[in-house]
Amino acid sequence: MVVTQTDCPARIVPAGTPVTIPKDTFVTITQSLGGNYTLTWHGQMVRVDGTDAAALGLEAEKLSFPPAETDEIVETQVWDALRTIYDPEIPVDLVNLGLIYSVRIDQQAHRVDIDMTLTAPGCGMGPVLVGDVEYRVAKVPNVETVKVELIFDPPWQRDMMSEEAQLATGMFY
Repeated sequence: MVVTQTDCPARIVPAGTPVTIPKDTFVTITQSLGGNYTLTWHGQMVRVDGTDAAALGLEAEKLSFPPAETDEIVETQVWDALRTIYDPEIPVDLVNLGLIYSVRIDQQAHRVDIDMTLTAPGCGMGPVLVGDVEYRVAKVPNVETVKVELIFDPPWQRDMMSEEAQLATGMFY
């Protein structure tokens, strides 16, 4: 159990609805994977991004980029942000899991459109993962809007995982 040090942004699990946990609130940390935290707050499960961990009195995950030299979005920075997002049940990032199908950048609108999938269409953590992607990619310089589309065609298969991810999960074949 910890006490929030400041107002703490969170998302309700599994809906992904944003909420703010007020300062000086007791919460119970039930899980910490991939730098994110799952908490129990008022009998409800919520997820706090690791970049906001200082609000829980913990060391915040650093997600920083060099200052932008232009007003354009740098695609490699978008992919770097995506590599910091881990599946809540598997300690592997979404890129290495093969869950990110495409990234499209509209430089004029300062928008990033992402097509992604889940390991299973019925995964209850889908809205939370979408929220994680939106939250982290929005931290990339010059990104004003992030739109994530969950798609299931083609369906995810374990051979979409990187070799590193297959080894880490024991799914290498």
